[in-house]
Amino acid sequence: MNTPWNRREFLKSTSAATIAALAAGVPMTSFLTSCNGRKSNSSADTVILLWMAGGMAHTDTFDPKRYTPFSKGMKANDVLSTFKSVPTILDGVSFSEGLGSIGKVMDRGTVIRSYVAGDMGHILHSRHQYHWHTCYKPPQSVSAPHIGSWIAKELGPMNPVIPAFIDIGQRFTLGEGEELKAFHTAGFLGSEYGPFLIPDPSAGLESVKPPVGMSAMRFEKRNQLYNDLISKSSTGEFGSDYQKESLRRSLEQAYILLKSPEAAAFDLTKEPKQSYDIYNTGKFGLGCLMARRLTEQGARFISVTTEYEPFKSWDTHDNGYTRLIDMKKQIDGPVSQLIKDLERSGHLDRTMIILASEFSRDMMVEGRPDLKVQEQVNQPDIIDDIKNYGMHRHFTDGCSMLMFGGGIKKGEVYGKTADERPCKTIEKPIVIDQIHQTIYHALGIQEDANYVVEKRPFYTTPDGLGKAELELFT
Repeated sequence: MNTPWNRREFLKSTSAATIAALAAGVPMTSFLTSCNGRKSNSSADTVILLWMAGGMAHTDTFDPKRYTPFSKGMKANDVLSTFKSVPTILDGVSFSEGLGSIGKVMDRGTVIRSYVAGDMGHILHSRHQYHWHTCYKPPQSVSAPHIGSWIAKELGPMNPVIPAFIDIGQRFTLGEGEELKAFHTAGFLGSEYGPFLIPDPSAGLESVKPPVGMSAMRFEKRNQLYNDLISKSSTGEFGSDYQKESLRRSLEQAYILLKSPEAAAFDLTKEPKQSYDIYNTGKFGLGCLMARRLTEQGARFISVTTEYEPFKSWDTHDNGYTRLIDMKKQIDGPVSQLIKDLERSGHLDRTMIILASEFSRDMMVEGRPDLKVQEQVNQPDIIDDIKNYGMHRHFTDGCSMLMFGGGIKKGEVYGKTADERPCKTIEKPIVIDQIHQTIYHALGIQEDANYVVEKRPFYTTPDGLGKAELELFT
């Protein structure tokens, strides 16, 4: 697909899809999945997605190649990795310098080195993130549910007080905020299966308690006002009874949480200082801490993001090397500690943890070698400034992921990329519908799970064709 999409067209299409989903007239009683319930042989109960938003370069993180140190006047095409390789706990397996703590826990999980991102023409982060999180390429005629919403709908909460789908760390007041909202939704499944949003984990408790001065009587008045707003909104005018009732149930669930002792899981000040300090590398690190606390309280699906903001964090259009020094400090300690803490508490066996990004990066190739797309970075052939030293272009043909727990093999490497540029996938390519079905398989959700929307089945993966990669499991 080589259509030159821009952000305005993307937003217009996804907004139209949302209204279409609301107007689809889905009845409450017959809105039934075909999966006939959960399989008995599930290997996981909970999923934690650690989202490296912005495009994490595989050759500078979990799939290092030949290291070339910076020197003024060097050739850009000679640079494959800007960090040294450091051995992990696995024989013959190295990670990029700065990820040593994660490398020490890889005997508990699998590193995937062959994820291939979708072909969607001109690369936009929000479109590829939409594709990764929903398994559907935008635009769609209906609003595709986030994977967390599918899981919340199919399995429900483990603890009826804790929201089944919790999203930590992403604000929508930044660049491309509206585009990000397009996939942070349950779509046609209904608002009650959408994400419980916690933009800042350090203020997580504020998300689950009434504002100062909010009495019980005022809260009830707010509840009535909320119902009035529903009836006057586009949902109230065009939506089905199912959608309206789902909105009301989402408020009821929030009210239950406000009054519950489990709300303390959102209060990170309750964490012992020694543990808190290990996780306290920034918002992402504290998000990992909150994910651990919520998993212990029975959360079903938790997403923790390094947060997508254009030209920041992993979105290295310049200063790739210096930026990754900081990004690795943010994730290395918290991710490894999360694995160790869940293992210590006995939760890791039934908790699947995935660390992933929308695509990778390369210094020379935009897109993939056999399907290059419009250049977005002015990368000089000769590097005289360290700001040009690093992986700046979007690369979709060889991306790294990590998976732990939930029945995933321990101490394994899956797939391979070439050792010379272009460092593309050359063994065991794996795509997004396989990743989604692998997660659903672990949870015991049937491959043919679907709902009838606009008089046609809408599956968890396009046309229900996705297959789990069983080789990843023990």
